[in-house]
Parts: sequence; structure tokens; C-alpha cells
Amino acid sequence: MGLKKLIAQCKKQDRKAQEELYNTYAGKFFTLCLKYSTDYEQARDTLQDGFIKIFQNIDQFNGRGTFEGWMTRIIINTAIKKYEKKDFHLTIYEEQLEDPEVEIDDEIVSSDFLMQIIRELPERYRLVFNLYSMDGFTHKEIAKLLNITEGTSKSNLARARLKLKEQIEAHQQRKSVKGL
Repeated sequence: MGLKKLIAQCKKQDRKAQEELYNTYAGKFFTLCLKYSTDYEQARDTLQDGFIKIFQNIDQFNGRGTFEGWMTRIIINTAIKKYEKKDFHLTIYEEQLEDPEVEIDDEIVSSDFLMQIIRELPERYRLVFNLYSMDGFTHKEIAKLLNITEGTSKSNLARARLKLKEQIEAHQQRKSVKGL
């Protein structure tokens, strides 16, 4: 079934069309959910909640922009809403930190390791890092989305990068020592 027809059938609450849409995009969106989650269980919950919202609001998709982009926004917003329910504050010092640079040896640092250390970042850092570095949001958009200042967004990004740099360098050091 073509995408336009699939969307039309989903708007009619056709369960087979919804299942097909889910099966088509679940893998990609699960990866997206993992970026915003601390573990697989939380990612599965976010994916499930996100698709429920997609099906509930599919009538609002008006064809402007891509359907996948529209769904991506819903999934990201669903993940962020989960953090709003937690009692923690995103605001942190707004001092400007220098952006750390790190050289990554692809033979030592795997993409699985990178995803793991990103998931281990404090939630406020992980949110900003993923929104900015992986999903292309601007600091202005992040500030509005998370109800923080642009300076806080920039500071949280720099702190996330610093933590990641430290983890990567320590990992590379351990691996190169073992290799000697």
C-alpha cells in the first residue's frame, strides 16, 4: 500500500493500516527512542506512547512537510514529555564552556559504545545533546521546547560533550593499554 493510501486508511482507524504503518517505522523510531531513554524498556514505552499519539492525531497531518518528519516530532515530543513528569530541573549554570574536541579511533570506539555513553549522560545533558547534535534542533528551538534559556541549552550541550570526551578518552586509553 502506498504511503498516501496508508495515511488515509489510518485516518479511518483501519487497524491493518495502523499495523502496517507501525511495522514500517517502528525500527527507525525505536532507535530514536533509545537516544532519549536510559534503557530499552523506557524506549519501548516511549515508542508505544508515541504511536498511540500518532494514531490519535493523524487527522492533524495536513501534508505540509513529510509524514515521517511529522511522526518524528511526535516521537521526540513524547520522549520529552516523559522527562517533564520527572521532578528534575534542566536549568544549570549558563557559563560558556569551550567545546571539547576529541579524536575517535573507530577501531577502538564502537557505535554501540557511543550510544551507551550517550544514554548514561544525565538526563538534562542527554536531552540537549540529542536534540542539538543528533536531531538538528537549534538552541532557540531547544530552549522553547524544554522551557530553558538558550544559554542553558548551550551550557548543557558543552557539558554533555565534555562528559562524552572524558568517557571516550578513558575508553581509548584502556583499550590501547590492553593492546600493548
